[in-house]
Amino acid sequence: MTWDAVIVGSGFGGAMVAHRLISAGARVLMIERGDWVTRGEAAWRPEASFELTPSYARDIPYRCDRGGHGTTIGAVACVGGPSVYYGCVSFRFRELDFVGDADVVADSGAAWPYRYDEIEPFYGEAEGLLGISGDDAGDPTAPRRSRPFPFPPGELAPISMRVVETAVDMGLSPFHLPLAINHTASAARQKCVACRTCDTYACAIEAKNDVATMMIRPLVERGMTLWTNTVALRLEAEGTAVRRLVVHRRDSGEELAVEAERFVLAAGALGSPHLVLASKLDELSPARAAVGRYLMRHDNAMIFGVFPQRPDPTRRFHKQVALHDWYFGDPGAAEGAHLTKLGGVQQMMTPPKELVRAHLPLGTKTLLGGFTEQLTGLLCIAEDQPRKDNGVSVDWSIRDGYGLPQLVIDTSYTARDDLAVDVLARRARQILSNMGALLSYTHRVKTFSHAVGTLRMGTDPETSPLDGDCRFRGVENLWITDGSALPMSAGVNPSLTIAANALRAAAAMVAR
Repeated sequence: MTWDAVIVGSGFGGAMVAHRLISAGARVLMIERGDWVTRGEAAWRPEASFELTPSYARDIPYRCDRGGHGTTIGAVACVGGPSVYYGCVSFRFRELDFVGDADVVADSGAAWPYRYDEIEPFYGEAEGLLGISGDDAGDPTAPRRSRPFPFPPGELAPISMRVVETAVDMGLSPFHLPLAINHTASAARQKCVACRTCDTYACAIEAKNDVATMMIRPLVERGMTLWTNTVALRLEAEGTAVRRLVVHRRDSGEELAVEAERFVLAAGALGSPHLVLASKLDELSPARAAVGRYLMRHDNAMIFGVFPQRPDPTRRFHKQVALHDWYFGDPGAAEGAHLTKLGGVQQMMTPPKELVRAHLPLGTKTLLGGFTEQLTGLLCIAEDQPRKDNGVSVDWSIRDGYGLPQLVIDTSYTARDDLAVDVLARRARQILSNMGALLSYTHRVKTFSHAVGTLRMGTDPETSPLDGDCRFRGVENLWITDGSALPMSAGVNPSLTIAANALRAAAAMVAR
């Protein structure tokens, strides 16, 4: 059988394309390396945090030469992709994000092939499909929208109100984070119970509007075929077209070739370039030198305030508030006042002590784990520069258990990136201090949860592997619709933009 389309990956990018193709009557096969994530009471346990679960796949290990917490990392492998464990934040990029800040872009050649107005309708569609709750009336950088949020935000927790009151007293403009969370009970779904096991946890009652819940199950019911526990090994091209995808079915141990008219890679900003490079498709691209390069993942810092009393005695979900007062710079900064692009600040939840103890090194876990209920924090997200030196490659001398060459990650931040997050961190510490924190602790994030850019779209065929519709240059029937495609990281979470961009690419695909 020859499929109309084969999609590799079941996260935001893959699901949105599948939605459009199924609606157009296409026969679609989706390939997912992992399995469905078990929900229910087990998802509330400490060992259900992402990196402690089978969804953090270690059977295809990625080597980190620079930029990671360790020398080897695993990857997301589950139906719904990272959305199952993400923190639900669903921002649109700002209108000027699609123009790009000259200081951030520098000599990278990064450029969006379209502007905000062109993707705006797809943002609205993605918000509807994912059931986003929000209110950006207080956001000083809110982009134009042609339709309101599908749902209003949930009620603020007491600690969230404390953040709001403190920020307002400081002359700032706090507003509701847009969240993919269900706040309305129905016959079909439970509403959020405001637990604190949300970020890095699968939702035990499926009140998180993740892709598995909102998209994949309905797509299967509408006729999409889903193969779980299936590893994509290589794409085989003849001339300028991919003819087949070779996969390994983990359940049976069988290796087989799948033929299709179109192939869509949506395996993530690490997984998709891995498959492209392992298939040697970069050799067909006029932008070969850019394949796997320009990796971005935000320069993030978690700022935790240590309070004399428990800041969240009610133990409620409280990742609810954001601040964009310094998104486009902080003229009052002691250092970094010249920067015209920084990023956003978001509220973070008090971390579960069991999770802290699970991740801290021996000798500190017991001590700091006992103080977690005295903590609450703010996350600083600084846009990082797209640089050719940052990226992924493959080491053909090392093969994993499936025969894939090992993916090698090599990335670092620039002095400009670090200065941007430092400016935001100083403001975050000031807010926490005004809330009553005795002191603060800064944790620099080195995960790849916000990774984008490794197969970027753009206007220059020699430096952007994808054209304006996310089609891989040099291969007529291959599209990339995950975070790999984004040429800049902006200063907010990328998931909704990945979804909207995938819908836009799929609309062009259907039109062809």
